[in-house]
Amino acid sequence: MSAFHATASTIAAAVTDPGAGGVSTEELGLAGGIAGFAIIVLLLGGLGHRGELIPTLGWFERFAERVSGQPAWASLPCGLAIISLISSVFGLYWDVSLHIDRGRDTNVFGNPGHFFILAGLYGIFAAGFFAICLGREERADRPGPTAIRISRDWYAPLGGVLMCVTGLFSLIAFPLDDVWHRIFGQDVTLWGPTHLMLIGGAVMTLVAIAVIQVEVVRAMKVAGVMHLEKAWVRHLRVVWLPGGLLVGLSTFQGEFDFGVPQFQLVFHPMLIMLAAGVTLVATRIWLGRNAMFGAVAFFLVMRGLLALSVHNSLGEALPHFPLYIASALAVEAAAMLVAVRRPLAFGATAGALIGTIGLAAEWGWSHVWMPLPWVSEILAETIVMGLAMAIAASVLGAWIGARLASDEIPYDPNLRYAAIPAALAIFALLAFPLFTKATTGITGEVVLTNVQGGAERTVNATITLSPRDAASDAKWFTVTAWQGGAPLITDRLQRVSEGVYRTTQPIPVHGSWKTMVRLHEGRSITGLPIYAPADRAIPAPAVPAPARFERPFFSDKELLQREAKVQGSTLTNSAYAVVLGLTFGLLAMLAWGLHRVAVTAGRIRDTPLPEWAQPAEPDPQPDPSLILQSADLPDWARRPEPEADPAQAEPGREPELEPTGAGTYSGSTR
Repeated sequence: MSAFHATASTIAAAVTDPGAGGVSTEELGLAGGIAGFAIIVLLLGGLGHRGELIPTLGWFERFAERVSGQPAWASLPCGLAIISLISSVFGLYWDVSLHIDRGRDTNVFGNPGHFFILAGLYGIFAAGFFAICLGREERADRPGPTAIRISRDWYAPLGGVLMCVTGLFSLIAFPLDDVWHRIFGQDVTLWGPTHLMLIGGAVMTLVAIAVIQVEVVRAMKVAGVMHLEKAWVRHLRVVWLPGGLLVGLSTFQGEFDFGVPQFQLVFHPMLIMLAAGVTLVATRIWLGRNAMFGAVAFFLVMRGLLALSVHNSLGEALPHFPLYIASALAVEAAAMLVAVRRPLAFGATAGALIGTIGLAAEWGWSHVWMPLPWVSEILAETIVMGLAMAIAASVLGAWIGARLASDEIPYDPNLRYAAIPAALAIFALLAFPLFTKATTGITGEVVLTNVQGGAERTVNATITLSPRDAASDAKWFTVTAWQGGAPLITDRLQRVSEGVYRTTQPIPVHGSWKTMVRLHEGRSITGLPIYAPADRAIPAPAVPAPARFERPFFSDKELLQREAKVQGSTLTNSAYAVVLGLTFGLLAMLAWGLHRVAVTAGRIRDTPLPEWAQPAEPDPQPDPSLILQSADLPDWARRPEPEADPAQAEPGREPELEPTGAGTYSGSTR
């Protein structure tokens, strides 16, 4: 009971005084009011259309069908969801870059990236809700056997239901994120629990879009209208959809893309193998070779545009990205060795090739462009962990691709028994690099030489370690400066002699900059502060930067997440349990949806059309024997005989024209 009281007291205090951990109550109330109004408008539009009371949605329904050739219950939601996802991913990278370059949010409306994210997530939820409302039972292209029954004559497409759930999952993450910040402080990391909810829900929307596209293709084939689908719509399904999934799964690499990771370096190649294995293998099985290479091309174009937008146009930190080209070639090589109609064998083979050829190519690319290249110190664990992740992800991708392609690939229940262990292996592998420690007993003597003095002071730094071999096996050893109102600086230190290192560019030590030395060796990630301003909201004292000083290395998290608050184990474990419960619930529902797609392959809806939608039966024809002939009627009841046409009186005779007066003539026969 005391633990419960302590937890309740902590939550109450956090709600009353968020400090550096959340937005004000007034802003939260305003945001909630806006969200409530938006939901009311959405409900009125969807249900009003369903009840034929509000025509607005009908205009968009007819437009979507006209330009796409697909029924509106698929075309309108998918189009809206794609636009919403583009908005969300742009807002996400802008938001992350703002946090890296400027620090925490001062208010919910002070970060322009939030508007794009919220609009996108609301659009995803709205797209799913519209899909549920737009299905019409009287049409031949109605949702097929995968549809979910809502009422007697109302069936919703499965993909629409899943899309609605993924959008709701991400939207819930926003208020939960504020609650989390109030209790635990702002976790300036992409891998915060509620941040993963927000990103994960949006990414899983692409699986929902894939499901609804399988449904609409089936429905159009049954109705015999597949030829009406526009070519650009098929291009969206074949290229943009898998390419978007590759972009989505790659967002989890964001901290490494920007150059300020908070977990072990081996995590980076593992995340790349996860995205490559799931997306490329599933795409190759479901959509074919061209779609897979098209997805990679779409990824490179989209991420290139994002980098230009965020860095060059908005002036924020530059997000880097992997290539996936060699991984796609490895998957195609696997397709030459093993038929894709054997998804389990194909997935395992593709995973082995991705985990070797693809991994080696990304290793080389990391030395070309990544801010933190993969060094030889992680080679052994990268080979083991990267290969294991690639195989597990590829087997899971094979299961997803086979379920989506179930109309062409026979259902194999054995694949499920391989996919479940593969999913469990992925979770176990992801957990390994998340656990870090802080090695104690390391100190650094720092000598700063001014490059520019005054209020905009910048310096060169020379660091001497004790013990001297503390960084001899370092996976990274850098000086990082961030949140100073300018793009992030990640400077890989240059070795001068044993235990002595120096910076390669001027480092800022003024204003709101937070400058530190970061050391990653083994599973230990530690840091030494060089400069940081005072922060009364946390509260945290200033860290001055004199010309010479000696300080110890301690947990890197204490430097990168100054706002973090340590709470009791009961509250912490309960909070993580809630997030994990919601996450596993979403994943279980998506897995069920993909399974439902597979087991309904080849079936046709056995639900009859509603009575009001049945075609009208023709009127029964009377019995000819009961019809009275004219000869059987009395004279007064007989139909009069038609008068003979004079023009037809004598065949072959030409009519003559007779004057009738007033300069006109009439025809007659003589």
